[in-house]
Amino acid sequence: MIINWFRKVFCVTAAAALTCSAPAQRADFNEVGRQMAIMLQNSHFARLPFNEELSRRFLDDYLKDLDFQRLYFTQQDVDRFTADYGNRLHTLLLQGNSMTPATDIYRVFEKRVEERVAQAGKLLDGTEFDFSTKEDVMLSRKNASWPRNDTEAATLWRLQIKEAVLAEVLRREMLTKLAKEQGKPDPGSDDRSPKEKVSLRYKRFLSSVKDVDDEEIANYFLSSVARAYDPHTDYMSFREMNRFKDGMKNELVGIGALLQGEEDGATKIMGIVVGGPADREGSLKLNDRVVAVDTLNTGKPGDMTDIMFMKIDKVVDLIRGKEGTTVALKVEPAAGPTGETRIVVIQRGKVEMKDEQASGELIEMKTGKDQTRRLGVITLPSFYADFDEGKVRCSVDVERILRRLVEEKIDGLILDLRNNGGGSLEEVRRMTGFFMDRGPVVQVKNTLSQVQVKDSENGRPIYGGPLVVMTDKSSASASEILAGALQDYNRAVIIGESSTFGKGTVQQPMDIGRMLPLFSVRNRAGFLKVTIQKFYRPSGSSTQMDGVVSDVVLPSLTDALEMGESFLEHSLPHDRIRRAADFKPLDPQALFIPRLKELSQERLNTSKDFAYVIEDVMKAKERIKANKVSLNKTARQQELAESDARQKERNTERRKRFEVMAKADKETFRFFKITLDDLENGADLKLYDPADESGSYMRRAKDETEDLDETPKWPTGLDPMKRESLVVLRDLVDLSENARMAGLIK
Repeated sequence: MIINWFRKVFCVTAAAALTCSAPAQRADFNEVGRQMAIMLQNSHFARLPFNEELSRRFLDDYLKDLDFQRLYFTQQDVDRFTADYGNRLHTLLLQGNSMTPATDIYRVFEKRVEERVAQAGKLLDGTEFDFSTKEDVMLSRKNASWPRNDTEAATLWRLQIKEAVLAEVLRREMLTKLAKEQGKPDPGSDDRSPKEKVSLRYKRFLSSVKDVDDEEIANYFLSSVARAYDPHTDYMSFREMNRFKDGMKNELVGIGALLQGEEDGATKIMGIVVGGPADREGSLKLNDRVVAVDTLNTGKPGDMTDIMFMKIDKVVDLIRGKEGTTVALKVEPAAGPTGETRIVVIQRGKVEMKDEQASGELIEMKTGKDQTRRLGVITLPSFYADFDEGKVRCSVDVERILRRLVEEKIDGLILDLRNNGGGSLEEVRRMTGFFMDRGPVVQVKNTLSQVQVKDSENGRPIYGGPLVVMTDKSSASASEILAGALQDYNRAVIIGESSTFGKGTVQQPMDIGRMLPLFSVRNRAGFLKVTIQKFYRPSGSSTQMDGVVSDVVLPSLTDALEMGESFLEHSLPHDRIRRAADFKPLDPQALFIPRLKELSQERLNTSKDFAYVIEDVMKAKERIKANKVSLNKTARQQELAESDARQKERNTERRKRFEVMAKADKETFRFFKITLDDLENGADLKLYDPADESGSYMRRAKDETEDLDETPKWPTGLDPMKRESLVVLRDLVDLSENARMAGLIK
C-alpha cells in the first residue's frame, strides 16, 4: 500500500547499501516511546485526545499489524490483552513502560505462530487431504472474528493448510498441462512436492517471526501507535530512515543485485545492475543462491554469517557497507552441482537506480498523408530529491528533458505520473512552474488552521503547449498536487483511472533522538514521520480522500479493488478552504474536454482490450463480494479450466489483432528515447523500439513459468492506457490548432 511505500520499497533489493554496523548499545525504547507520545500530542495535525479510546486503538492496530488475517491470536488472547493493556497503553507510553506490553504481545504472537506451524507440520506429514468435500475458506479474514479458542483456531488453520496445498497442487497441474500443450519442458518436474513447498513456506515465515530483536519489536509497536493517528504518520527505525533517504536520492551504495528469498531458505540473485559492482566483478550470476555473508570480508570462517531463512532486509543490511570496502558472499552457483559452494568477493560501490529516474520520449505520430505530430512524453516515477546534499533533484532532471523536447519543437506533451507515490513538496512547486505562469500551486493548512499559499517558482513557463497528465490509483501526494494544480488552472487534461489515491496530508520526519535525555543512546532512536499539515488545491478543495478525478476516465482493474485513502483506517476527512487569492484559472474551453471525452468514449466502445478490463473488473468484484474459495478440487479445476479457456480465446484474438496493429504502428510511429545519461553526454536522439527490453539497466533472471504464458505483449510496447493517452493528446493538438486558425483561442 501507499502508506508504507517509502518505508518498504527499498527493503527488497540488495542494490541498497549504507553503513549499518551494529552498535555496541541499543536505544532505550521505553524512553523512545515516551518521547514519541509527547511529540504526537504536540505535533500531529488532528490533535487527538490522548485517552483510553486512543489506547484501545493502539492495541487494535498492533494486533492487526501482527495478525492481519486473524489466524494466530485467539479471542482469549485478545481478551487478555484488552484486560491488561486496552485502557492504559497511553499511560504506559507516557510512563516510559510501553515495551512491556509490546514485548508481551509479540511473544504471544511468536508462540501462536510456532503452534500453528507445528500443527501445519503434522498435517503435512501425516494427512491425506480430501479434496472432494464441499468445504471452503475465506479469501480475506481482515473483518472476521478472532477464533474463540485454540480448538477453533486449529480447525481454521487446518482449512488454511488444506487450501495452501490444493492451490500448489492445482498450480503444478496447470504448469504441466501448459508445458505439454506447448511442447516445452515442465518447470515443475524437478520441484519439491506441494506439501514440502507449503511446509518450507511456513518454516520461513516462522523464522522471520522469531528472528527479531528489541529494536524490531519496538518498530512494530511504535509504528502501530503512530498509524493510529492517521495512515501516514509512522515510526521509522534508524535502518528504515537510511533506506528512505537513499530512495529519495535514487542512488545507493551496494553490490547492485536484486535479491529474492527462496522457500528453502536461501537468497536468490534475481537481477544484476548493468555496470554495477557485481556486474563489473563478474563472478556472481543470475539465479545463484547466496547462503552466507561475511560483511567485513575477513576470510575467517567464524565471520561468515549463515543467512538461511533470514529476512531479506537483514540480508541487505549484511551486504551493505562503506563505498570501496568489500563483502564476501558464500554462493551456490546456479550452473554448478547441487550443494557446491564458492566465495565471491565484491567491492561495494555506488549504484544508480535508473529505473526510478525521470526519462523522456519523443514520439513522431503520423496523423495523415502529409502530417506528423511530434509528441513528447516525460515519465516521472517519484518526486525524488537528496535531502542531505541537494545534488539530486527530480525537477532539475525533468527540466533538462523538457527543454530538450521544446528544442525538438513538440506539438504536445504527456506527463506520466502513473505509479508515482509522491515525494518532495518543494520539487512539485518548482515543477508546476514549468507549465504555467507564476501563481499558487498548493495551499497548506496547519493544526491551528493557519493557511499558507505556496506559489510556483518560475516566472514564465518552459512549455505552454497542449498538455496531458496520466494518473492512476497509485498516483499520490505530490503527484496529486501537480495534477490537481494543472487541472484547477485548466492547464492540462487529466486522463487515467477514475481518480488518484487521495493522500492530501503532509508529513515531517522528526529525530526522536534529539528529545532523549543527555546521556542516552540517541543514534538508534529512530524518527517520527508525523502528519503536520493538510494541503489543498488552488481552488480550495483538498485532495484528501477524493484524490484528483480524471477528465477522461479509462477502465481499470483497480475499479474492483479497495485501493485509495478512503479505504484506509483512521484517514483524515475531506474538506475545503477558500480559494487562493491570486488563483486565476485559464479558459476551460481551451481544453475541449467534452469533445475529448466524446472521441475517447467512441474508441472505448470498440476497444477489445478495455472490454476485457471491464469483464475482469466484474468478475473480480464478484470474487471479492463472495469472499470465499472452494476446497473442492473438481470445482476449482472447473474454475481454472474456464479461466484458461477464456485466456486462450483472448490470446488467439489478440495475436491476430496485435499483428495488424504492429504493422500499422511501424507506419504510424517513430520513437526516440531521452535519458539523463544521453543529455549529460550531449548525445543525439536515437531511434529505439519500446517493445525491446534489452536496454534495461538491470539483467533479470528468467522465470521458466513465464515461458508458458502465451499472452502476447502490447504492440510497440504501448499498453492500452498509454496508447489512448497519445491519441487523446493528438486530438487535443488538432482541436487547439483548428481553434487557433479559426481565431477562437490565442
